Amino acid sequence: MEYEWNASGVEETLRFAEKLGVRLLPGDFLALEGDLGAGKTTFTQGLARGLEVKGTVNSPTFTIIKEYEGRLPLYHMDVYRVGEDVDSLGLDDYFFGEGVTVVEWASLIEDVLPPERLTVILRSEGDDARRIQLIPRGDRYVKLCEEIDW
Repeated sequence: MEYEWNASGVEETLRFAEKLGVRLLPGDFLALEGDLGAGKTTFTQGLARGLEVKGTVNSPTFTIIKEYEGRLPLYHMDVYRVGEDVDSLGLDDYFFGEGVTVVEWASLIEDVLPPERLTVILRSEGDDARRIQLIPRGDRYVKLCEEIDW
């Protein structure tokens, strides 16, 4: 089962992700996919709004992992440059912790991802428009997708 949403601009992408962020629970895991510039960090900024994170959320491209405090901790990761060093990052502490984990370029570490997760694929539709595809794996994430006000 898959769900799709078309956002006409950045603000709609942020609002959609915020609606999702409001519903997230401790231990939730989101795998973000999309080309460079597709809006993965923007989507995470919307999730952060829904998690009541204060301050600026930006790309963890060079730091790999950024942690933010909000209603729940937000663990934002970009594994694009991790390569073979994935085991040294201690990802299980994040993946199965008390916060919400968001991993950009998650397919690059497919072998270590939790089997139950929400995959979010972002595609540019020209200018700032985006197609957002949600692929839930596990009952928790199917229910989450069904709760969203599409």
